[in-house]
Amino acid sequence: MSSIKEVARLAGVSVGTVSNVLNRPEAVAPDTRRRVRAAIERLGYVRNGSARQLRAGRSRTIGVVALDLGNPFFIDVLRGVETAAQQADVTVMVFNSNKDAAREAGLLDTFEEQRPLGLLITPVNDSGEEERLRRLVSRGIPVVQFDSSARHSSGCAVAVDDLLGGRLAGLHLRERGHRRIAFAGGPFTVRQVRERRDGLASVLGPDDTLTVITLPDLTVATGRAAGQQIAALPPGERPTAVFCANDLVSIGVLQEMTLRGLRVPADLAILGYDDIDFAAAAAVPLSSIRQPREQLGRTAALLLLEEANRPDDHEHRQIIFQPDLVARTSTDAPG
Repeated sequence: MSSIKEVARLAGVSVGTVSNVLNRPEAVAPDTRRRVRAAIERLGYVRNGSARQLRAGRSRTIGVVALDLGNPFFIDVLRGVETAAQQADVTVMVFNSNKDAAREAGLLDTFEEQRPLGLLITPVNDSGEEERLRRLVSRGIPVVQFDSSARHSSGCAVAVDDLLGGRLAGLHLRERGHRRIAFAGGPFTVRQVRERRDGLASVLGPDDTLTVITLPDLTVATGRAAGQQIAALPPGERPTAVFCANDLVSIGVLQEMTLRGLRVPADLAILGYDDIDFAAAAAVPLSSIRQPREQLGRTAALLLLEEANRPDDHEHRQIIFQPDLVARTSTDAPG
């Protein structure tokens, strides 16, 4: 491999000038920049990023610990993270805790050893890794929680108002005339699931019935299981609408209703959460509570980069985005 000294010799400049072309091109005259870049191309020079980071004493990588990469919601959030990171010339390392607290703990230990520029995380539960996160911060590794509320008052967090999302869902279903409503989601140790259920319950009237179907996970398979429970109820007791804790569950419920010959929305209205692409593309387009997924990821990454690059000027913030309702065929009013 060619070296920076060989590039400098071929271009007829100093090593410092080559370094400036690579790192601060605006500080180098245009003709000199062209000579250096021509030499780089001719020699096939690739700078050693690891060595550069060692000299600088810091990484140019941010870590992400996502809660569940099987959920398209997190993939969309990561697109926002990558957009901000690319603009800052920073690499993103993505890991999946898969909602496993032990795995999450191991990943945090790894990040503490690797000393990334910063860490973005959606914790498995509300308080499970507080101590490890505080330790990272104490070692100069900024932490921003996304799709989560920061437990330490001085930290940054980016989240969506899930209580509001639940209320929007409940108001929409009640406006469509539904008085027997089910909520399908779980586990309720997950704050987001719990707040979506509580938001729904808060807008129901005294004559309304809420059936809670507790699921071990939020997947298409558990959604089908929820659909089986709903379909097994006598018609006079069966909920006429179900609010699902995410769109994967709502897709599973839709599949089960279709297999059993029940009509959506005539026999059961279905409302999901997240508004992933599959919701609109389903056989019966699914209504959903939309979260600003890419904006959430981009904002979290920008907060992290700001703190990493300007720690003395950075002000910690907790940013709460508001969801909105996207009504489609699955909750159309009768008639």
